[in-house]
Amino acid sequence: MALLLEHQFKQLSADRQVETRPFLESVSHLPPFFDCLGSTVFAPIKADIMGNITNIKAVYDSNPGRYKTLQLILEAEKEMHGSQWPKVGATLALMWLKRGLRFIQVLLQSLVDGERDENNPNLIRVNANKAYEIALKKYHGWLVQSLFKVGMLAAPYKSDFLKALSKGRDVKEEDCLEKIRQFLVNFTATVDTIYELYMKMNAELDYTV
Repeated sequence: MALLLEHQFKQLSADRQVETRPFLESVSHLPPFFDCLGSTVFAPIKADIMGNITNIKAVYDSNPGRYKTLQLILEAEKEMHGSQWPKVGATLALMWLKRGLRFIQVLLQSLVDGERDENNPNLIRVNANKAYEIALKKYHGWLVQSLFKVGMLAAPYKSDFLKALSKGRDVKEEDCLEKIRQFLVNFTATVDTIYELYMKMNAELDYTV
C-alpha cells in the first residue's frame, strides 16, 4: 500500500477549499496506480492524468498566489476566457482529471466494501467494471468503450493487484485493505469536493471522446 499511503491527500479545511499545491503534489504520485491494473488498456487513462496534472500545474506555477485553491483557478479562468470556458485551460484539465480520480476511488471503495464475483473471488474485474461504469463510460464513445470491455478481461488477480500497490511486498490482504480505507478518507473528500465545485459553477461538460 506504499503507493497510496506515502503521499496521502491533505485533510480539507473547514471551508472545504482544495489547496492547489498540496493537491498537485499528492495527485502526481497516482499515475503508477494504473500500472498495477496490468492491462495496457489503462495506459491512455494514465497518460491523460499525467497530461492534465501538467496543465493544471502550469497554470498554478504562473501565479501561485492567485491560484492558491482549485476554486480560485476556476473562478479566474471563467472571468478570463468568457464564452470559451469551461472547455479551456486548467478548468478542462481538472474536469478530466477528477474523472480519473473517481475511477480510482470507486475501484478502491468497491474492494474494501468486499464486492466481488463469487465465482471468481480473487479477480478485481467486478470492481474495475464498476469504477469504469460510474466514472468514465458515459464520456467514451463506442470504440473506446469496446477497448475497455476487452481490457477488463485482463484485470489482475486481487492478490497481485494488492501486491503491486505495496510495491512488490508480500502483505496480508486485510492489512492492505485497512490501509486503503485510511487512504480513501481524505482522497474521497477531495474528489467529492471537486465534483461539487463543478456542479456549483456549472462547469461540467458531457461530450464524449
